[in-house]
Amino acid sequence: MFEVVLVHGACHGAWAWGRVIPALAALGVTARAVDLPGRGEATSLGAQVEALVAGLRVPSVLVGHSAGGFAITGAAVSPLVRGLIYVCGYMPEAERSLAEMRRGWEQRPLDGAFVVDRARGVFGFDPARAKDLFFHDCADESGRLYLEALEPMETALADVTAAKALPRGYIACLDDRAIPPAFQAHMARGIAMQSALPCGHSPFLAMPERLAAEIAGMMRAFG
Repeated sequence: MFEVVLVHGACHGAWAWGRVIPALAALGVTARAVDLPGRGEATSLGAQVEALVAGLRVPSVLVGHSAGGFAITGAAVSPLVRGLIYVCGYMPEAERSLAEMRRGWEQRPLDGAFVVDRARGVFGFDPARAKDLFFHDCADESGRLYLEALEPMETALADVTAAKALPRGYIACLDDRAIPPAFQAHMARGIAMQSALPCGHSPFLAMPERLAAEIAGMMRAFG
């Protein structure tokens, strides 16, 4: 079976997957989490994709949470990538940045939650909003959120053909307060392998064992 590489979303880090890795191991799935460039400093989407690809060691399935959907989609050009799983994640469209996709949806619950420092090229989330957006149904980890590089959020992928050619799965979160579930369903349209969890934007904290089971199930379907 392939190795699973777990990729965090914006302002998060590898720490987010700490409870999912042993849950996957109990199901016979080898997994590890990575930190993308841009934890507290400026970087580019290209640098994030390059770092993810450079860190691949064996044939792998990439699992991307939220904004991590952009990095895993870009990394699909690597011959070591054998499948992609999006966890309440952004599924990129060619020539549209994450910011454009978010602003193009009618419901925008993240509006007003950003604290932007363009001089440093980073942004964060208003601490007064973070718990309700990300952690309303699990342990409050808002104190562990990083500042995040701004440029990757405003950069589009020129081509998503390689990603579309791979087996893909989408795990939606039905009580998500950051990315509306209807938006998730819209992004996942056309994906044959879909499932959903009754939780908010942090399934890795709210129900790590169930999330692991969904990932493992999709892995088996990927072959």
